[in-house]
Amino acid sequence: MQIPGLQPETPTTLEALVERVTYENPESGWSVLRVTPSKGGSAVVVGRLAGISPGESLRLTGSWVTDRKYGRQFRADSFLSIEPKTLAGIERYLGSGLLPGIGKVMAKRLVGRFADETLRILDSEPQRLAEIPGIGTKRRAKIIKAWKAQRAVRDVLIFLQTHGISIRFASKILKKYDTHAVAVVKKDPFRLAEDIPGIGFAAADRIAESLGLANDSLERASAGVLFAIRQAATQGHLFQYQQTLIDAAVEILTLEPSRIEGAIDALAERQGLAREKGDPRGTRLYLPELHAAELGIASDTDRIRSSRDKGLEIDVERALAWFESREAVQLAPIQRRAIELALTENLLVITGGPGTGKTTLINGVVAILRRKRQQILLAAPTGRAAKRLQEATGAEVKTVHRLLEYDPHLGGFRRHRDRPLEADLVIVDEASMLDAQLAQSLLEAVPDGTRLVLVGDIDQLPSVGPGQVLGDLISSGAISVVRLEEVFRQAQASQIVLNAHRIQRGAKPLTSEDPDSDFFFIQRNEPQEILDTLLHLVAQRIPKGFSLDPANDIQVLTPMRRGLLGTENLNRELQELLNADGRPTSEGGRLRISDRVMQIRNNYDLEVFNGDIGRVRSSHREDRRVIVSFDGRLVEYRASDIDELVLAYATTVHKSQGSEYPCVILPLHTQHFVMLQRNLLYTAVTRARDLMVLLGDSRALDIAVRNQDQKERLSGLAERLRRRK
Repeated sequence: MQIPGLQPETPTTLEALVERVTYENPESGWSVLRVTPSKGGSAVVVGRLAGISPGESLRLTGSWVTDRKYGRQFRADSFLSIEPKTLAGIERYLGSGLLPGIGKVMAKRLVGRFADETLRILDSEPQRLAEIPGIGTKRRAKIIKAWKAQRAVRDVLIFLQTHGISIRFASKILKKYDTHAVAVVKKDPFRLAEDIPGIGFAAADRIAESLGLANDSLERASAGVLFAIRQAATQGHLFQYQQTLIDAAVEILTLEPSRIEGAIDALAERQGLAREKGDPRGTRLYLPELHAAELGIASDTDRIRSSRDKGLEIDVERALAWFESREAVQLAPIQRRAIELALTENLLVITGGPGTGKTTLINGVVAILRRKRQQILLAAPTGRAAKRLQEATGAEVKTVHRLLEYDPHLGGFRRHRDRPLEADLVIVDEASMLDAQLAQSLLEAVPDGTRLVLVGDIDQLPSVGPGQVLGDLISSGAISVVRLEEVFRQAQASQIVLNAHRIQRGAKPLTSEDPDSDFFFIQRNEPQEILDTLLHLVAQRIPKGFSLDPANDIQVLTPMRRGLLGTENLNRELQELLNADGRPTSEGGRLRISDRVMQIRNNYDLEVFNGDIGRVRSSHREDRRVIVSFDGRLVEYRASDIDELVLAYATTVHKSQGSEYPCVILPLHTQHFVMLQRNLLYTAVTRARDLMVLLGDSRALDIAVRNQDQKERLSGLAERLRRRK
């Protein structure tokens, strides 16, 4: 395929040493490399080369092309990592963090002593390492052991790279499957798309083709069906209708629908899919784990709701009067009702927007029950949400994962049905963030007789993961719900709070020219104007006018990831603005010391989870380790895990859930049309504590306020709960 703007030359092979990774798109794998060819000189290589690191020697197959803008480049169609042949290449190879005990300084000494015999000596005469100053007996043994282990997996790496898998992904595959990697990939290459973050279905499909798997094979059709339904799960759906799934799989695989139907039948027969009939809209198909989650939530909700409590004796009116006297507050009737139900109901949902007193209610329940010597556990889905609640209540608050004692070695929670939580009451804040599987694990661990209170804002965006648990619980009518709608006097001074409620009602937010206001709208029409103004606000106007630290207090939220006003470009601009002098964590690396970063997927080994925000504190460039602080807890990332971190000067609104920032800036433009929705705007505004700035086109703001057409999430939970009433 010829790309516009490129003039291809004759296909050829290029061997080169990677000097720098200029650009890498983690989604598509498209990369730009600066390399030194084996014949000398310098060159730029472009192509799908995700995972390549500085210091690697590559054999690239492709063509020289002339780009109208960037000039002559080598466009790689495939590549293979090879042992370096030049002294500089060997030095870079050994100093890249490949072997513990050999960093850049030691690699230079080795090559200085053994020259082009260095790799052969490591293979055949490793005892000669004693000739190098600084390598004692223990260090030599460590290097020899690591070198042997590295050579033992080299055949695996060569096999994987021969089929288009980069060193970085090959390392992840080895970490997952160990020395069985070749056998696993040969047997089922599509497992890679499921098990290895960053390897999508298209890449696994190319590997399968190179291994000779037939285009219309049942294995490929089944893998395509599973990929399609997992894609639906990433959009929040717990199930897909069979015809919808067939259509999606046909588009992915370009196979006949009958072939897809056969794959669905085969998957259902071996329990790779759960199938339910009876819905007039069509047969429902679930991933087994999501089917189990939906069934489990319905069952445990019914169990908790109907179980006998532990016989708490309490005079509610007297307890409420005591709390009002202690806190010098007068509770509204709806607040009194909420606390009364929390003290007497087995299962309760409290929902309301900002300023409606949710935290006051939690404080009231906790204070009253502690006076009665009741054991209370408090939790929230994310570390940031847990920290916020802990600051507001003064009580210990854990993340749900820590509450349930997640054990990465077990691959699951230590708290479950057979070893439940030990408490009289469990309170979970920001419950709108609970996806189906986490909610199921939580409910399962709540024993009979223990009360559960879920607190959240139903008008916010639903969970990032599949399901809409809080919404389903409320809409089912099967459990007690308290809706807080009154904004209390102490919150009415905030334009942020008042405008959040206006947006929730479908009214345009009010703005003023009052410099003491905490809510502003700045009109800018063109994307470049919006970007320029945003950078000026972050660098000068807000720090000077509101005494806020741009590095710590200002968070840019945006509806999209792509485009001039998407997270990818905004993060590059803001990194240059706020951390231009930060030292890169590795040669050609995208992260710098002091960068604000976000974890983009759950990593149970490191105990960091999707959406957690931290700060890069230090790096060890010899072995490419990076140290990140998450609210004071230092986490060490090895090279294979660093791609789980992205810059977080700007994040999507979805990723901001559960967080609160001193200042939020939200750029809005009609380019964001597909994402301009009321609940997204509402969620963004409710993330701001002291200052909210809407920046952009008033037409985009109007669209977002009016658009209440939220995408339907397919879930059978509310229906199951209604049937159990």
